[in-house]
Amino acid sequence: MSDTGFSTPRAARRAEWGVRLHELPLLVGLVLLWTMLWHEISLLSVVSGIVVAVVVMRVFYLPPVELAGRFNPWYALLYLGYFLWHLALASWQVAWLAVRPGPPPPCSVIAVRLRTRSDFILTMVGLTTSLIPGSLVAEVDRFRSILYLHVLNTPTQKEITAMRREARRIERLLVMTVGSREEMRELR
Repeated sequence: MSDTGFSTPRAARRAEWGVRLHELPLLVGLVLLWTMLWHEISLLSVVSGIVVAVVVMRVFYLPPVELAGRFNPWYALLYLGYFLWHLALASWQVAWLAVRPGPPPPCSVIAVRLRTRSDFILTMVGLTTSLIPGSLVAEVDRFRSILYLHVLNTPTQKEITAMRREARRIERLLVMTVGSREEMRELR
């Protein structure tokens, strides 16, 4: 028997079709989505949903998201406050840009290099930045931790630098909220 606990490659392949414990939330979510699409909860829709969910989870495999296993409620509140404040402020700024007289505001695509290597935090920074009006993630370079942002109203380098600073501030708040201890040390 090999180190993996399987005697043959065929047995290893067969075990791959099983569901692991950390995949149960995804399985349940997919089965719920399946039953909602069929507009009924019956034995047939649940069983077929389980079969379809397992096939989808194996054909469209995603690597597991690694979490640091820590949560700081104080920084979570700071992050939430920062997000809500900037959401309201940016909404008013974008609304003014839409109705003010004159030419359309200049836009830029800027690269923001983040210090984190965590896919989870990189995704959360991108989502937060995109949810605040006036900026949108155009592309992500996951391996170099670079977000490419499309940003409204950037007539000078001052506004571009301010937007990079805002993205890094979001990253810092998220790292302090859910990041690993190594990431926290890197930020200091």
